[in-house]
This record gives sequence, C-alpha cells and structure tokens, in this order.
Amino acid sequence: MRRINKQFLRENFLGLSLTCIGLLLVALSLTVHVSHRADPFVLASGNGLDGADVQSLEQMNQAYERIAQSVLPTVVAITTTQVRKVPQSPIMMDPFFRRFFGGMMPNGPQKQTEHALGSGTIVSPDGYILTNNHVIADATTIQVVLHDNRTFTGKVVGADPDTDIAVVKIDAKDLPTATLGNSSTLKVGDTVMAFGNPFQQYFTVTKGIVSALGRADFGGPGRGPEPLSENFIQTDAAINPGNSGGALVNVRGQVIGVPTFILSGSTGPGGEGSSIGIGFAIPINAAKHVMTDLIKTGKVSRGYLGISVGLVSAGLAQEFHVPDTAGAFVQDVASGSPAAKAGVKDGDVVRTLNGENIAGPGQLTADVINLNPGETVTLGILRNGKHMDIKVVLGERPTNISANGNPNTTTQAPTQGTLAGVAVQNLTPDIRQQLGLPSQISGVVVTGVDSNSPAAQYLTQGDVIMGINRQPVHNVTEFNHLASEAKGQTLLRVARQGEAMFIVITPGGDGQ
Repeated sequence: MRRINKQFLRENFLGLSLTCIGLLLVALSLTVHVSHRADPFVLASGNGLDGADVQSLEQMNQAYERIAQSVLPTVVAITTTQVRKVPQSPIMMDPFFRRFFGGMMPNGPQKQTEHALGSGTIVSPDGYILTNNHVIADATTIQVVLHDNRTFTGKVVGADPDTDIAVVKIDAKDLPTATLGNSSTLKVGDTVMAFGNPFQQYFTVTKGIVSALGRADFGGPGRGPEPLSENFIQTDAAINPGNSGGALVNVRGQVIGVPTFILSGSTGPGGEGSSIGIGFAIPINAAKHVMTDLIKTGKVSRGYLGISVGLVSAGLAQEFHVPDTAGAFVQDVASGSPAAKAGVKDGDVVRTLNGENIAGPGQLTADVINLNPGETVTLGILRNGKHMDIKVVLGERPTNISANGNPNTTTQAPTQGTLAGVAVQNLTPDIRQQLGLPSQISGVVVTGVDSNSPAAQYLTQGDVIMGINRQPVHNVTEFNHLASEAKGQTLLRVARQGEAMFIVITPGGDGQ
C-alpha cells in the first residue's frame, strides 16, 4: 500500500481538489432536497376584496346568472340545409367540348348543398319558435336543437321577408317558453343581454346596453329583401353570424328584440363579418304583430294611413311654424286613402300617435304597420303651428308601398307558374343608363330570381324581360298579368347586356 506523503499530495493535488468539490456539491443538493420536503410550496390564499361596493357587484352577477338560467332553456339552435342549382358554364355547352369529353360532361345545372346556422326563441309550450326569415329562407331541411340537446325537425309556419320575421314549428310539448316584453319602454343606456349561437358556439350569452333606438336599416351584407321597419334597436352586446333570430333580453329576463344583423368592419372565422359593437334587433312589439298574424292566418295584415312622410328639417320647421324637428313631415297624401278621408293634408307634421310621441318618420311607419287594419288611431298633428287631433280608421297596407309610404316600382315575385320567384321592377331612365340599354328596348328589369324557380337557370339579375309568350311587356302591371298566365313552357323575349334574344323556359327541362 502506497504511503501518502507530501510528494503524493503534490502529484495528485488537482484530482483531490475536484473530488472534494464534487462531494461538497452532493452534500448541498441533499440539504436542499430535504429542506424542500420539509417546507413544501404553498399557493397564496385569501378572501379577496370585501365591502359594500364589492357585495353590490356580486349581487349584480347573481342577477345576470338568474337571467341566463331563465332564458337559455328557451333559446334554440337552427341548422338549415339548402340545395341550390349552380348554373353551368357556357363553355360546357359548346359542342366541341362536349365531343372532346364524351359522356363525362354533366348535363344542365348542378346541385350544390349549403348549410347555415341561426337561432330562435321558443314562444309557446307546443313548439312555436320565433326567428328571422333570412335564417330559414330557401331551406330544404330545418333542424332545431334545444338547450338540452334534443333535436327536432322544424317546419316553417309562415315567413315575412318585409320584416325579416319567421315562425317555425316543432312537434314537442311542455317546452320552456320565453317571456315577451314591451320594446316601447326601452331607453338608451338600458342593460341588455343577447342569446344565440354565434359561429357554431351554441348557447352563448353576451351583455351590453341599448346604444340607440329608431335606427334605419343599413343594408348589411346578406340581409335579403329590405325590411319595412326602420325602427331597429342598436346594441353593443356582441352579435355575430349565428345570433340571427335569437333573443335580446332586458334585465327582467323579457325578450325585447330579435337580433337580425350587424355592421362589420372586420372578418371572423370562415370569412364572415364579426361584431364590432354595432348590432341591430327587431323590436319585439313589431315581431309579436307579425308572428301572431303568421300563426293565425299565414299572412301579415298591416295598418295603412296613405301618407308619404319625411324628416322635419330645420328649414321645414321654420317654414311650417314647428317648434323643433321632432315628428314626421307629411310630404303627400294619397287620394282616397284613410288619411285623406280623415282630413290629413300635405305639410302637416305628425307629432303623436295615440298619445305616444313620434320622433321621426321611421317610427311612425313602424308603429302604423304594427297595427291592424280597421283600428282607429288618433294623430296629433301641427298644421301651420296649430295643434289638432285627427282620428283615422286604418286601411290595409298594399304590397306595392315602400317603407316611407311611396308607391314602389318593384313587384314581389310571382309565387306560382313558370316565372315563380322572378322579381322585377320598371325600367327607369336611371336604370336604362346604368345598364347601357338603347332607347328601343322596353320592358321590366329582373331584380332577383329565387334559386328554386323554374327560371333560375335561364334568367339573371339585370336581364330585361321585353315580352312573355309573344305579348309585349312595358311595365310591372303587364308583367304580373302575363306571368300569372305562364303555366308551362314559356317563351321570353329578353335583352341581356343590350343584346335581344328569345329564351324558352321549360319547367324541369333545358331551355334555349
């Protein structure tokens, strides 16, 4: 055995030093490990903030929770399937290409299946559901999912494109129902909550306030036909695609609006516009009137005064001795209308309806169409600065009247026959100029074609229908008459991009 002496220590000094350092590190690690086991890491704890102000916030949270618990079971998710015909490219009809590809070329328009998601609110225990018309429009099938995940097939009871309201029915009993409130009591600043199914995130709740009242339609993308009502509720409660047809609720848990569209400057999932804090809802008072008529009769009857109204400008107020710009200025009174019979005159300013103040023309129009024909209303008007009350027995609003009471040059699409689903309007000088049409072309302009129409693969927006079955068409009235008689194969004379042509429409077949 080698004896350890000074020479050995000198020769092995470095190795011995490293060994000592290693032993020291091992000892330190053991010490730390033992100390950690003896004193484990503990998360901070405490009771949080307290005080009367914090307790009031907790009470407010509990109130919102109660609202959500009450309303969520009455909200449904509506999924629709739409089968659309996709027009075939003209190049595919070229004989050369058909010979080249042989039997591989498809014949006629192809079918395309699309799916959409919206919301609805249960309004009766036996399965009536309030929603938007644009949620179920052109739907081939409708699937309704309840909050408890039960799924039903829905059937459209009735729909009103003018107000974007529809009613769907499911075969169910003893369902939870929403409580409908009174939208006329809303004030700017009121707290509201929006319920729906945005971006397939089922049964979502958002909170905000009433940002404004009496808003006009801004023609957002995908809105469909322009609604009659110009009295929307504006809210900053987040509303996104999929919320349409859901419920806008006040702090008492009452439905006071039906979310219907948004203004969007951004893009959300799937390329859809998302909320920027400006959403709009149909007041529940308007929705109740339409819903009741659709359930009872399948169609909507609206009150009618027969006046064309506009804003009271500062100049008009001064000229007609009106103290401010509130109310609706009567621009014109239709001959023989209910208002004319009651004595309303051009230049009158409608300030109240049945004692309720009228802020502007949109509110007057919305309030009148929400009443039933035959009802007697009292108009509080100013005539050259003098107040008077005039009682008017409402008539039934014609279908060719625009939102402000003026005659409309656009016709609703026929519902039957070969030209069912084809909407047209008179060819005005402005439209003629926009389309670049020569003066010798006359007729009506196609403004829209339902995808399920027999004419869908033959006509497109902007076509001018000059004749039907060798009979000339000069205006909407003549189109309506001739379209009602077009039942089978129909010959059209059409101008497309300035070129005149004949088109044969054969329901279920190919045209030429």
